[in-house]
Amino acid sequence: MRRTRRWMSAGLFAAALPLLVGCPPPPAGVVYVSSGPPPFRTEYVGTAPGEDHVWVRGFYQWDGVSYVWVPGHFERRPRAGARWVDGRWRHNRRGWFWIAGHWR
Repeated sequence: MRRTRRWMSAGLFAAALPLLVGCPPPPAGVVYVSSGPPPFRTEYVGTAPGEDHVWVRGFYQWDGVSYVWVPGHFERRPRAGARWVDGRWRHNRRGWFWIAGHWR
């Protein structure tokens, strides 16, 4: 019985290991929020001011008390071919945290 229990424990650990190792830690200085953000708002995307501009969609920002909507806007590409990656809220065992948008 003890040997079976040991094998079961080892099997569970081996199964969980990729999940534990495969999840990168959040960035330094992260603020965790216990409740998730509201659904994204639908935004009107007008005409870009120029060919080198990209729409950066709006998002909910945590202000320490509640989620506050930050409207989307057009932003000029920093270099030709640059692509905007939207920010996103992620969840782990400590709560919800924001990963900021960036240029790629």
